[in-house]
Amino acid sequence: MSTIALTPMLGGLRELPPLSLYVHVPWCVRKCPYCDFNSHEVKGGFDEDGYVQALFADLETELPNVWGRPVRTVFIGGGTPSLLSAGAMETLIQGLRARLRIDPDAEITLEANPGTFESDKFKGFRDAGVNRLSIGIQSFEPAKLASLGRIHNGDEARRAVEIALTHFDNVNLDLMYALPHQTLEQAMADLDTALSYGITHLSAYHLTLEPNTLFAVQPPANLPDDELSADMQEAIEQRLAEAGFEHYETSAFCMPGKQSRHNLNYWQFGDYLGIGAGAHGKISYPDRIERTMRFKQPTAYLKAVAEGAPAQSRSKVARADLPFEFMMNLLRLTGGFEARLFAERTGLPLVLIEPALREAEAQGLIERDLTCIRPTLQGQRFLNDLLTLFLKE
Repeated sequence: MSTIALTPMLGGLRELPPLSLYVHVPWCVRKCPYCDFNSHEVKGGFDEDGYVQALFADLETELPNVWGRPVRTVFIGGGTPSLLSAGAMETLIQGLRARLRIDPDAEITLEANPGTFESDKFKGFRDAGVNRLSIGIQSFEPAKLASLGRIHNGDEARRAVEIALTHFDNVNLDLMYALPHQTLEQAMADLDTALSYGITHLSAYHLTLEPNTLFAVQPPANLPDDELSADMQEAIEQRLAEAGFEHYETSAFCMPGKQSRHNLNYWQFGDYLGIGAGAHGKISYPDRIERTMRFKQPTAYLKAVAEGAPAQSRSKVARADLPFEFMMNLLRLTGGFEARLFAERTGLPLVLIEPALREAEAQGLIERDLTCIRPTLQGQRFLNDLLTLFLKE
């Protein structure tokens, strides 16, 4: 059963969307200068057993809000959650299954960085129940890795992929392009190296200078200009298409049937519990949709968990904001979405956004028929312009 039937309510949801779980592990070996995620340098280690128990206590505060709902996917992200030991990972996954109705065939993803790879440890992750890895490679070229502040080199990146594929058959690699001093040929060499391993999923991200990062304050020199960056993007998309990859989301590519089920749930405006320092969540109820956020700083988070109140904020999504929030996710999917999903996931009639849809169609940013709404190639390239049409006035 993919959803739970509910008594229809005026302006509410007739059934709840699929539910996922996100678990955040905030520590990393070193903070990268481009990273705007909630990550904190280890600086002498951390109490992994204490943190896992805090995650359980955090989860238990949310159980009444999702009682009985099946969990389709689990994503353990960070930070660098592969810093956890295999024993801690086993305790974590067993504890999650003891508290939630996690599907027997749930996709359980672990984020990992090459600097933390040991073969026996990753075999232990697999034995613990992890069945998908997402590896932050970013580049295979030593000079580019150094410019990004990564702790691994090219050889360690290659070794990480080899170890991963020894124990897992579902592996994603993250690559970045438009890096300092990067040429088109170098960007394509990174991509070709990744493809040479026979992976089935790849995420390709344009390096962006996010606020509140070191790169925002001290931008790296010799970044490719907009024209070269666009050339890189087009060449990457073409090469991946030639290799049989489907471009199914703005930055995500996969072989047929190998989409990230967890991320698809985000992009289809599904629900997700978020536990751990700084984790965000989205939970639907028959009459409302709420967003939650945990305390970011690990010490503040652990204190809040001990006091029984790990959520720093819990807010209802305003009715006027729902169209934009829905479209911000669904229009990232290159194949678009079934029109019926708008009412199913927001509780609002599609006619409410008809003026914005007509304007987007007139500008050549979307195309649609009676059942499907999808961004055009121009809409994909100018996604922010497209989304602006759905902002409340």
